[in-house]
Amino acid sequence: MTSVRQPLVAAGVALLFGFAGLLFYQWRSPDVLPGMPADPVATGRLVLDAKLMGVDDKLQPFEQWRGKVLVVNFWATWCAPCREEIPGFIRFQALHGAEGVQFVGVAIDQKERVLPYARQMGINYPLVVGGMETMEFARQLGNRATVLPYTLILDRSGKVQAAQVGIIRAEKLESLIKPLL
Repeated sequence: MTSVRQPLVAAGVALLFGFAGLLFYQWRSPDVLPGMPADPVATGRLVLDAKLMGVDDKLQPFEQWRGKVLVVNFWATWCAPCREEIPGFIRFQALHGAEGVQFVGVAIDQKERVLPYARQMGINYPLVVGGMETMEFARQLGNRATVLPYTLILDRSGKVQAAQVGIIRAEKLESLIKPLL
């Protein structure tokens, strides 16, 4: 390699690693809420207009949860960060469900994997299942990176109030939902 190309290649590699680090930081940082949709009202309407197949093989319209503080979490059984945050969702649903909080898990997975996992974990909120085509739906809702987990929080009127790409920690979840109760 010529002496002129070596610095260019090194600079390119450094730039690539820098960009990857920035993406990783945004994904892992609990204080950053990337993935917020451009139009929170229209995005909320998209969510409430959606109908996905439940693990009970019945079509579940999201409209049935209108009027609640709705937490929509895109996840998969094979996603380690998803599995890490689910116990917190289970606790939060148990503690605040009576106050009008409703979690809904959108599994990008196969029902045959989701059902045993849900039973094992004791998931206490509705689960719907979609294949990889459901990732396109998540992208339309603001998950431009199309990564999991991805969580949206809608207020009682159906407007998206928060979005999180990556794990949403219990403290952050509480700070986002409490004002909406």
